[in-house]
Amino acid sequence: MIAALIILIVLVVLFVLFILSMAVRTGRSDMKALRGFAYAHRGLHGDGVPENSMEAFRLALEGGYGIELDVHLMKDGNLAVIHDSSLLRTAGVDIRIEDLTAEELPKYPLEGTTEIIPLYSQVLELYAGKAPIILELKPVGNVAALTEAACKIMDTYQGVYCMESFDPRCINWLKKNRPDVLRGQLSENYFAGTKAKIPAYLKLVLANHLLNFTTCPDFIACRYSDRNLWTTKLCRGLWGPETVTWTLKTQEEFDTAVKEGWIPIFEGFRP
Repeated sequence: MIAALIILIVLVVLFVLFILSMAVRTGRSDMKALRGFAYAHRGLHGDGVPENSMEAFRLALEGGYGIELDVHLMKDGNLAVIHDSSLLRTAGVDIRIEDLTAEELPKYPLEGTTEIIPLYSQVLELYAGKAPIILELKPVGNVAALTEAACKIMDTYQGVYCMESFDPRCINWLKKNRPDVLRGQLSENYFAGTKAKIPAYLKLVLANHLLNFTTCPDFIACRYSDRNLWTTKLCRGLWGPETVTWTLKTQEEFDTAVKEGWIPIFEGFRP
């Protein structure tokens, strides 16, 4: 009887710790400014317009959309807007963006067009506070340097934006060094075909929001197909974070996400 009681107490304590590990930061009124917009994933690309290109961002702005984009830190300290570290998929050359400088970018046109990889400063000049920006930090062994560089360039920006990353170290850096910046933890079901090369235990932790207690994100951002994982539902129900979902490919998915209260990131159509 006593052994059973001890086991029960231990299980209750573990469950409470499990719940507390999902805790988020709430009450940021400026999160509301991100709502009311649909976000074009890597800009409004397609039909010959490359992703994460200035033309894609111009089209998104003209359409009245916010944008989601990705930044990498180059070796000269500039921030390049590109999803992959390697240029192989987008520019046909297997070289890392981290090993290039801004002056070298014209050598690598995007997807066979005249568009080149933009600097983040160019995108900020274009958007100039006219619509919100969801900025994804893509570290490649340079978590602190990348996050700090992104914060510095946003110090003088007059517009609505937030920062997010799959890497909780970026979010933790923001918590410690720039608590005023809206921060979000990206998550997905790492056991369902993802290409992420991380240990199984870390996949378990990240997929289930178990580092929220240390990073305290303002929002969680989930893949659309993973939004109904029971731990995500539990986190939303208990802690009430703002939520973002990607990448919505149809109007039906878009309408469903909005109805469920998710901030939508879309691609391949105009909602």
